[in-house]
Amino acid sequence: MELPEVEVLRRDLERDVAGRKIRAVEVKSSRNAMRAIRRHRTRKEFAARLVGHKITRVERRGKYLLLTLDGGDVLVAHFGMSGRFLRGTGRVAPVQHTHVVITFQQGGDLRFIDPRTFGELFVASPDELGKLKELQHVAIDPLDQVFTWPTFQYLLAERASKLKPLLLDQRFISGLGNIYSDEVLFAAGLRYDRMSDTLSSQEVRRLYRAIQEVLQEAIKARGTTLDDEAYVDLYGKPGAYQLELKVYGRAGQPCRRCRTPIETVRISQRTSYFCPQCQS
Repeated sequence: MELPEVEVLRRDLERDVAGRKIRAVEVKSSRNAMRAIRRHRTRKEFAARLVGHKITRVERRGKYLLLTLDGGDVLVAHFGMSGRFLRGTGRVAPVQHTHVVITFQQGGDLRFIDPRTFGELFVASPDELGKLKELQHVAIDPLDQVFTWPTFQYLLAERASKLKPLLLDQRFISGLGNIYSDEVLFAAGLRYDRMSDTLSSQEVRRLYRAIQEVLQEAIKARGTTLDDEAYVDLYGKPGAYQLELKVYGRAGQPCRRCRTPIETVRISQRTSYFCPQCQS
């Protein structure tokens, strides 16, 4: 799950879950469920920090979601490769790989589902949150107002790195993964192996604009759902941005701009997609 999908979930949760009071918390009695709440010693301890509290707001920090409670604690969610939230009701049984069910006093529940168990849920106090190294190392957010073109130009010039690995580096810029980094580089007309400190001012502007436009369009389309359907929104519905992908997942197919076949290369242990004609 990349920034657009997490942001879609944040907006849905802010609209649907903020203001609701937690009546009960069930952590399934399985090893994978305990892995999902692994920062807590017991299921009882995890539940006790949530029950009776109201969710007051939902924020995003990189690929993390922070659900603030009225007592000051924060429920932190990270989805890893396959985790997600799903709104449910008692009338519908939880699907396989549902590890945690948070039931609301006003009715309905919030389910944490994660087949591959790389994601996690944990509750942290404000002090504990401030000491979390994962959040301390979250880089600048491309949707934040402080992400300006001059700031981005400075960050690029400071790092002499190939563009694709750099865009994937969560310590450099937050939220971009394999899908959107390929789409951004295509939109900017730049190859995956261009060195960041060799870009002209015009190329930096193109890259900066491409990051914002691709991410905003993906959010508008409610994210990207590939054939594995690993991502669906809070209500179980797929996104639609996969219909707009220009290069990702289109190896051998004609470029939508110039008709040259899309090529692939392995870089940073990932398969990257690019147009050899449109990107230089």
